[in-house]
Amino acid sequence: MDQNNPLSEVTHKRRISALGPGGLTRERAGFEVRDVHVTHYGRLCPIETPEGPNIGLINSLSAFARCNEYGFLETPYRRVVDGVVTDEVDYLSAIEEGQFVIAQANAKLNEDGTFADELITARQKGESGLHPREHAQYMDVATNQVVSIAASLIPFLEHDDANRALMGANMQRQAVPTLKADKPLVGTGIERNVAVDSGVTAVAKRGGVIQSVDASRIVVKVNEEELVPGEAGIDIYNLTKYTRSNQNTCINQRPCVMPGEPVSRGDVLADGPSTDLGELALGQNMRIAFMPWNGYNFEDSILVSERVVQEDRFTTIHIQELTCVARDTKLGSEEITADIPNVGESALSKLDESGIVYIGAEVKGGDILVGKVTPKGETQLTP
Repeated sequence: MDQNNPLSEVTHKRRISALGPGGLTRERAGFEVRDVHVTHYGRLCPIETPEGPNIGLINSLSAFARCNEYGFLETPYRRVVDGVVTDEVDYLSAIEEGQFVIAQANAKLNEDGTFADELITARQKGESGLHPREHAQYMDVATNQVVSIAASLIPFLEHDDANRALMGANMQRQAVPTLKADKPLVGTGIERNVAVDSGVTAVAKRGGVIQSVDASRIVVKVNEEELVPGEAGIDIYNLTKYTRSNQNTCINQRPCVMPGEPVSRGDVLADGPSTDLGELALGQNMRIAFMPWNGYNFEDSILVSERVVQEDRFTTIHIQELTCVARDTKLGSEEITADIPNVGESALSKLDESGIVYIGAEVKGGDILVGKVTPKGETQLTP
């Protein structure tokens, strides 16, 4: 699984592919298969797709889409009864949707739930146009139901060029977790949902009061009304500390609650990588100037101040796991040892007596981590 950051985890699990067994091949797929179709509305994101040979063949599920029992994608709509928009939600497939007039999510409503305007923008059989308000049978549930989770995280998405929005949606998945997460000042409102749904945060299973907190675990005394007879009255949350992810980034959970603090079911108790107070925080809030600076920011170049480096604003931790195997060869078995021939004393200074680098040693690129000697056959000397 892609564990670069919480968003890349969620997106990876929501990917829809037209390739694979029984599917298409990149070479045979034409333009029409890859293009955005009217039935993608609310089911597949028209923005988030890879650039390159897979464009349009690998898609992302839209924000509220789900798969029905027959394997078709459905999207939710609010039911309109006698001109009043209700809170009842129906999931419709692309085939079912064709017979209804569906109003836009941003249509103005009166306090009683009726449409404010005589004519409203609505869709029928995939065609958008103006319809009398009496004709509306359904209404979109949200303005972002058309696009995926990643595209929903882009503020003012409607003002962006489609190509750049595609790049923005894809590039958010490539952000590595910073040392200090900083939640965005401008967001779209689904940052908290992504952080919680990705599973990188510790979330309260039951309401209660925080009994004790330290770096590695949180103890919650559960409310009496939420207790089930025979179950323990205490919930213990063991936090993940400095663990390697599949992408070699660092998974580290930090508590964000205090002892004695009351918590409800679903509250965030600990932040994970790229989360700040339970919200997705992929980057840093920086003061920027949009100006030329002696050619140093030509085209895609960015100039940063010394303070950005000093404050570790974009510092990241990467954890690498390296393995060394000692094999049995025809000439004898390999040996892990600190006694390596023709290597200086300084190069072996970080190794312990068994030939393995000691814990806590500070190493640079090119340093020896494990010493290994391999038996070598008698070389035939030239006359």
